[in-house]
Amino acid sequence: MKALTISDAEAIVLGLQDEIRRSVDARYDHRLHAILLVAQGMSCPQVGALLGDAPRTVENWVGRFERQGLAGLMDERRSGRPTRLSAAQLAQVDQVLRQPPSAVGLEAHLWDGPTLSAYVGEAFGVSLGVRQAQRLFRRLGFRLRKPRPVIAHADPVRQQEHKKKPRS
Repeated sequence: MKALTISDAEAIVLGLQDEIRRSVDARYDHRLHAILLVAQGMSCPQVGALLGDAPRTVENWVGRFERQGLAGLMDERRSGRPTRLSAAQLAQVDQVLRQPPSAVGLEAHLWDGPTLSAYVGEAFGVSLGVRQAQRLFRRLGFRLRKPRPVIAHADPVRQQEHKKKPRS
């Protein structure tokens, strides 16, 4: 019987390992397979070489499994970086975003990442990057909507004729 092969196996292995790392369920299953292989008599270095993990990592999984059972193979909760704005400050930002930027002394006509970043810096002394400010919009339930540009001194009737319209 002819052995099956996968074309470009090296790239496929890297892609599959990335997919395992990306999914919480896949990481848990991966650890289960490692424990199963150790339970069947393979050493941690052998399992690590087979599955593409460091031997010390497999040893850590086995130790956690011995101490905590299956729960030891689950991903632990990671706190992440603490928020820079308090709940009260977030509530204030939420209220401010419901008004035009000119209401809080900014010269912009609409809220966007740079404008929100500038407001948070002035109001709370917190340096917030533009991308983080954009994420804050979504977190608070807002979305960026820019008005259509109006051409100066244009004929409104001709403009209306050229607007994109849904087809009937």
